[in-house]
Amino acid sequence: MGNASSTLTQYDIEEVQEHCNNLFSQQEIVSLYQRFCQLDRNAKGFISADEFLSVPEFAMNPLSQRLLKMVDGLNFKEFVAFLSAFSAKASMPQKIELIFKVYDTDRNGKVTFNDILDVLRDLSGTFMSDKQREEVLSQVLQEAGYTRESSLLLDDFVKILDKPGLKMEVEVPVD
Repeated sequence: MGNASSTLTQYDIEEVQEHCNNLFSQQEIVSLYQRFCQLDRNAKGFISADEFLSVPEFAMNPLSQRLLKMVDGLNFKEFVAFLSAFSAKASMPQKIELIFKVYDTDRNGKVTFNDILDVLRDLSGTFMSDKQREEVLSQVLQEAGYTRESSLLLDDFVKILDKPGLKMEVEVPVD
């Protein structure tokens, strides 16, 4: 499984399934492996940032630079684990943990007002001024019981975002 040009054995498939908490079927893992091999153009056994950027949907995402820090150099098992947060079977806390990691770019386990503001800047571009972003964020934090000075932990993100109706899913096409 280390070399992307090799084929998956039944053992490899079961190992990957276990690593991603059985959120993907064996058939889905085989399909993901085929996609992984397509992205791993040099058959190095991992996907580089440049290879991820070859996916148009990824390259066009306003958060692609943040996501690249999370996905650069992933091997197949890590690739599937990353994608498992987008599975319909993943729990909301699993999905929120991925969102938290997007905001926690320095990986210190805390998200500050400025961290969230940076993401809002990436998402809104020139459609909002910094002042508007700060006002909106201050209001949202206040409504959730936090202030500009609060450092949010993963549990805080779960408390704020674990609401009915939040969707974060990608369907894995099975060939």
